[in-house]
Amino acid sequence: MSKESFMRLSNPKFIVLFLVLWTGLLLSSSYALAELADYRLFTFLGTIGAIFANSTGAGGGVVFIPMFTQLNFTEQQSIATSFAIQCFGMTAGAVTWWHHYKTEKTELRLWQGFKRIICVTTIASIIGLNAVFIYQVNSPAALPLSFSWFSLLLGFFIILTIYLLQPHRERSQLYYVDYIAMVLIGLFGGAVTAWLSVGVGELLVIYLLLRHFDISMAVAAAVIVSAITVWTAIAQVNSDVYWQVVLFAGPGAVLGGLFAKTVVTHLSATKLKLFFACWLLLSGAVGLS
Repeated sequence: MSKESFMRLSNPKFIVLFLVLWTGLLLSSSYALAELADYRLFTFLGTIGAIFANSTGAGGGVVFIPMFTQLNFTEQQSIATSFAIQCFGMTAGAVTWWHHYKTEKTELRLWQGFKRIICVTTIASIIGLNAVFIYQVNSPAALPLSFSWFSLLLGFFIILTIYLLQPHRERSQLYYVDYIAMVLIGLFGGAVTAWLSVGVGELLVIYLLLRHFDISMAVAAAVIVSAITVWTAIAQVNSDVYWQVVLFAGPGAVLGGLFAKTVVTHLSATKLKLFFACWLLLSGAVGLS
């Protein structure tokens, strides 16, 4: 029997500790509680964004950026605040997925490349992301337009993988071409993440699905790579974070990140991919409209 994680929603001790820490965070902030009360609904946004992000491998920015754009945040505030919230949600998801791997999947053949995928893609992603910040490379287009097209293209490619690719035995072995692809995905995805707060996780999931790797392993690897990437990014953009939003959306994202694995284990691979694709297409279409 696998050892249960302390960080789970069914553990009363964890819930009490979580509420105490969250209350302490609110009370220690420099904002008046009456002012912060106006932001309480962002808890729901953080929870939904993290459930989506950690059950598909996509960064939570897929949910946060369209909302922040509608609220007239500046591009810098949108990106920075999205990174900050993801530091909560993607970390909770990464811890949950890593515990799942260590307790249930270490001996499974389909997960044998899990740690190597994370290491190679993460290193490349950090290099790509830092290159954008250090050399101040601007996004090719404005944030709403870039994000919308990025979402539409990803959604379209996922639909293709569902209906055009023939059923194939799940792959477990990594080849040289996979390592080359992961380096390129990390470099390009890291750069895109610096511009949009999402990118590397989505691209990694798409590639692993196209190569017929186990979908749960693909999602888990993408979540962990994304978590490390957003922590690397937040140091560069923390001055633009809208902290009033993060104080509510961040803890909400922790709850969503912990719940996400449950969603994945109860959905078939096809339903999960359709769920992912439909949201991407919808958010992209709304952005372009």
